Amino acid sequence: MDDGIEANVERLADALRESDTAVVLTGAGVSTASGIPSFRGEDGLWSEFDQMAFHRRRLDADPAGFWADRVDLRERIYGERDESETADAIEPNAAHDAIAGLEAAGHVDAVLTQNVDGLHQDAGSDRVIELHGTHRHVACDDCGARQAADPVFERAAGGELPPRCDCGGVLRPDVVLFGEGLPDRAIEVANRLAHEADWFLVVGSSLTVHPVAGLPTRAARSGATLGIVNLEPTEKDDDADALLRGDATTVVPAIAERI
Repeated sequence: MDDGIEANVERLADALRESDTAVVLTGAGVSTASGIPSFRGEDGLWSEFDQMAFHRRRLDADPAGFWADRVDLRERIYGERDESETADAIEPNAAHDAIAGLEAAGHVDAVLTQNVDGLHQDAGSDRVIELHGTHRHVACDDCGARQAADPVFERAAGGELPPRCDCGGVLRPDVVLFGEGLPDRAIEVANRLAHEADWFLVVGSSLTVHPVAGLPTRAARSGATLGIVNLEPTEKDDDADALLRGDATTVVPAIAERI
């Protein structure tokens, strides 16, 4: 790490030692080192797939087509697997492990994540607020029942389009689709934590998707020390006390090592 990053690592570590409520917000950049491609950017998934194919209106109007495209997207993200493998075969990286370690040691109170991959939980993080849902479950559009996603995606890949619940309702990925708002409870908790935090770290998020993009500003205006770890500039850099242009798998463990 260069001297500028080192100085900001020390600054954030010092502030974390003194904090009462510390929160971490993560985006796609924290999981790319685990082999999960990002959605945005020049090489992002939205350069390969049409975002509108995964809009809520598409699910309503053409559930079979929605599911056919969703199977392709899932395979692109998590890879094609044989029957003995699951999407959970992708493992947490050093950034996930460092965040989980800080929580286990009592330094971090909660993780807010835009990711749906479940890698924070796999790393051992206990209080994870999944702002965009989880890829590991599907839910019935009619009765709301949830079930494991892998068997349902296998059914869809085998030709059951769309896959249906036992009640007859169409199943859907348990994630926030385009055209839908974030879960009320998740964003309510996230806003409260941003307001209460005196230390707030953003890791691997471009901070372009609202309302999540407003959380760092909310934290900064409430008096939190705000750090942003990202390879590229974000729209909230002006609000940050510490900008760290580096790889999350290097920078976040460096912060943890100094605590």
